[in-house]
Amino acid sequence: MSDHAGTVLGIDIGGTKMAAAMVSADGRIVTADRIATPAGGADDVFAALTELIGRVQRDAGSAVGGSVGGGSAVAAPLAVGIGSAGPLDQEHGLVSPVNIAGWRNFPLVDRVRELVGDVPVTLGVDGHCFALGEFWTGAGRDVSSLLGIVVSTGVGAGIVIDGQPMIGQSGNAAHLGHVVVDLDGEACACGSYGCVETYASGPRMVARAKRRGWRSTEEVDAAVLSADAAGGDEIALAVFDDGAQALAAGIVATAVTVDLTTVVIGGGVAKAGPVLFDPVQRWVKRLAQLPFVADLTVEPAQLDNAGLIGAARLGWDLLPPASTAHRSGSAQG
Repeated sequence: MSDHAGTVLGIDIGGTKMAAAMVSADGRIVTADRIATPAGGADDVFAALTELIGRVQRDAGSAVGGSVGGGSAVAAPLAVGIGSAGPLDQEHGLVSPVNIAGWRNFPLVDRVRELVGDVPVTLGVDGHCFALGEFWTGAGRDVSSLLGIVVSTGVGAGIVIDGQPMIGQSGNAAHLGHVVVDLDGEACACGSYGCVETYASGPRMVARAKRRGWRSTEEVDAAVLSADAAGGDEIALAVFDDGAQALAAGIVATAVTVDLTTVVIGGGVAKAGPVLFDPVQRWVKRLAQLPFVADLTVEPAQLDNAGLIGAARLGWDLLPPASTAHRSGSAQG
């Protein structure tokens, strides 16, 4: 059997980009592509996703030959796993990402199934997929449980316990970005206040720094803020420390709730490196005082595409054991 004959389609959908890949049973990406998430109505966004999926299937199919209906070679997946920004309705396959205005209760699972044929299709929160991807083939492949966090335009998360993603009753578990860490904090987009995301997301850190006088008249982003922090800018360093403290509070609250000791952080803001990780680790050490979290460790993600790999893993988990015999039984690839 060729690599392409046994692949699952993984899809990763966010407000900035959409990505798709054909992924083998050992977590290896066979073909992949991505596009910017377009603005527009529901059908406009899905049309772009349709083209992306078709391109990835054709790229995989062209490597093994054959054709469908006399047209271009297309690789048919055994299943499909989708990771999407939330919130979502996992039971009914609906998504309403806060950062994709055109999709409100959009029937994503049904629409994707119409594209790829009668194969199993599943849906999960993008943060869950990130955590599952890092657990399967990335920084968490040697542990049984972990907390994965994505720090970018928002703060998402997912938890894996004993090899299984913690999904929750509605499919929206582990929204660490909306854990309240400051009772007198700023208003959050979710409607609450003092959430981790209000301190640690890239845009909120930039806004806070500007209010303190940092590059207040310039069009800048979190990458510029992190570069200035690395260069010793006092305002930038202070803002990163605030964000790190909020992240650490959310991390420790989660760790003492579900009893885990491994944390993996990825996303655009995490590319700041020591500017973020050094204060996070310092604050975690200060806040994690109970003995069972005394060894709590925080490390950077190892994968550039953990969300895609984790989404594909959701798809693989839909299949009977005979379809996944060559995958590691421990799910650690």
